Amino acid sequence: MKWAILSGIEGNLTAYEAVLQDIRQQAISDLYILGDVVGLQGDNEAVIQRLQIPRPGELEPQVCVGWWEEQCFSLHGVSGLQDAPELMEKVGGDGVKALWDSLSRESVRWLRSQHFGFHEQDCLLIHGSTVSYADELTPDTPAIQLCDRLIRADANHLFCGRSGLTFECWVTPVELRSTVTTLDGVQAPQNYGKTPRQVVGVGSVGRIPGKSTYTLFSPENGQLSFRTVNYGKVKGFETTK
Repeated sequence: MKWAILSGIEGNLTAYEAVLQDIRQQAISDLYILGDVVGLQGDNEAVIQRLQIPRPGELEPQVCVGWWEEQCFSLHGVSGLQDAPELMEKVGGDGVKALWDSLSRESVRWLRSQHFGFHEQDCLLIHGSTVSYADELTPDTPAIQLCDRLIRADANHLFCGRSGLTFECWVTPVELRSTVTTLDGVQAPQNYGKTPRQVVGVGSVGRIPGKSTYTLFSPENGQLSFRTVNYGKVKGFETTK
């Protein structure tokens, strides 16, 4: 069993096709896409149609919602704050209009039907974290914060795509316990043990023109590798661990 884990297509169909071509060279059992399938690059409608209708012999992608999808929902009034203030702050009025014009109402409804994340075995695959779709974990995130996200996820392996980076961070708590305070008082502390836990940034398919990154993971033995696919004028791939 081997998973291909992607994020951040951001409307870049050429980049997605390049990654799919590379995936065909692997023995992949499951394909996960951790949000940001749309964006301000390329053709959002074409990417969504490609996700909806895989070609014969291709895996059906399992898609969860990312930051760009949440901005679409806000624009269309189906969730979040009206008028997408986060999007307005990031890309301005022209960017807001471009995102609005790039997607049909039917495509927004399809995106809205996708998952918040996937809990498989002892792994959580999600765009940000269980705190929020916008929660951006990086190698510089404090260890106590990474611990918090792992505990909230009830997972030993947390795969996330918000940062667009490929990285691997291990957290090994010496002693970790939490308490919950309710109206009835402080509850008995809960000890989470000393099991090492892992946070993985899965990369970005479409954010950087000409260069896509994604992740391979074998849940049976924990083997992890990052792949870089160059497309366009410079083609090829490389693998990092």
